[in-house]
Amino acid sequence: MKTRMNPVRIACAAVSLLGFLVFCEQEVLAQDSAKQIAKTASPELVGQLTKALSISPAQASGGAGALFGLAKSRLSPSDFSKVAASVPGIEGLIKSAPASPAVKGVPGLSSLGSLGDLASTAGAFQKMGLSPEMVSKFVPVLTKYVESKGGPAVASLLAGVLK
Repeated sequence: MKTRMNPVRIACAAVSLLGFLVFCEQEVLAQDSAKQIAKTASPELVGQLTKALSISPAQASGGAGALFGLAKSRLSPSDFSKVAASVPGIEGLIKSAPASPAVKGVPGLSSLGSLGDLASTAGAFQKMGLSPEMVSKFVPVLTKYVESKGGPAVASLLAGVLK
């Protein structure tokens, strides 16, 4: 006896497969984009982070971007421009950071100010497969790099907002 394939089931399976393939394509493109940014945005700093912390270039770029994004939100525009002048491709680094959940959407965190910012940054690190404790390991590498390029005063600005 021949069994007939149900056309509705075939269509549902085809749509599901197509959706899965589109999702996979977007993930691959996002990873490729992060890798491309890691290659072009401040390769010297990304190399230092990769070597010092034994992480991938994409993790180095995304972690640095998350912290520079935090610094950008905490510093005045004129102070951030001093930090930015020390880091070639800083906007690319910031773009390579994974989107963090909005602090406003987490009850109680918006009232915590800087603690809420740090929680958001730790969330970005977790999205990249890095433990929240890695935030404290990034900071000295970033500040040392900024000091070598922009001097101790600029490094002090950065270190002050990443405490």
